[in-house]
Amino acid sequence: MGVRAFGRRVVVLVAALGAVALSTGTADAAVKEPTGPVQPNIISAALYSVVQPTIAPPGANDWNCKPTAEHPNPVLLSNGTTANAYENWANLSKVLADHGYCVFAGNFGGSPGSFLQTVGPVAGTAAQLAAFGDKVLAATGAAKLDVVGHSQGGMNPRYWIKYLGGASKIGKLIGLSPSNYGTSLYGLLSTLQAIPPVRDLVGLACASCNEQSTGSAFLTDLNAGGDTVPGIDYTVIQTKYDDVVTPYTNAFLKPASNVKNIVLQDVCSADFTDHLGIPYDPIAEREVLNALDPAHAQTPKCVFVPPVVS
Repeated sequence: MGVRAFGRRVVVLVAALGAVALSTGTADAAVKEPTGPVQPNIISAALYSVVQPTIAPPGANDWNCKPTAEHPNPVLLSNGTTANAYENWANLSKVLADHGYCVFAGNFGGSPGSFLQTVGPVAGTAAQLAAFGDKVLAATGAAKLDVVGHSQGGMNPRYWIKYLGGASKIGKLIGLSPSNYGTSLYGLLSTLQAIPPVRDLVGLACASCNEQSTGSAFLTDLNAGGDTVPGIDYTVIQTKYDDVVTPYTNAFLKPASNVKNIVLQDVCSADFTDHLGIPYDPIAEREVLNALDPAHAQTPKCVFVPPVVS
């Protein structure tokens, strides 16, 4: 990944060495799960979740929540590679809840209770996500749900849609820097794929990393025959400064009447958010709200705060 993202991830991974394995944090009963506080960025959220990696993000997992006529679809948040639900969504989940949505998030594709999630094979992660989605639909009584995903979490619901019956259960899929066409990680991941022993070693720790390499057999199959299906509205929200999905255009879906690809810098030129920052970026959050409820869309407020110079 890019130097900035790698450096920040190292901090998180070092802190994770002290993590304790707890419960999975996915509810089986109609209860409101414990949640953590709102966080300003993914690093502070990750550090908070080190000792309680299964805590739900703020505003999420109230299993008594019933969708309103204004927002009939509950929102399911789908995590990026290595991220747990709290780490990924400790801001946007509260924003969505405050706007009247029933919001749900869980941890999939990792050892139950562990800090690192979404590292297993994408098919397995998508199957767990689909099962969780069925619980959401059963608990809320909704006919469909909307999915908001970051990175791999914006791509793997498409496996659910294509192979696991998600086409009839998902109304909208909104991806924040999704890895729809994979990444070369500036050539690093592509190079590793060409060295079988190294590729296999990467796969032991993170099977989904290999599957997200540009041109992988997994992505070739996922995108074969078209990358979208009728009846679902797709929105991709991407930043030109993505330092994980490279080139950044690999996030985009093919043009179609039900596809909207958004570049943040076309909305606000002074937005310099990167891959890890996009779930916490206020411009991106506004675009998520717009995609969920286009009838009440608002133009994002582009406010540039200059860096502090000491």
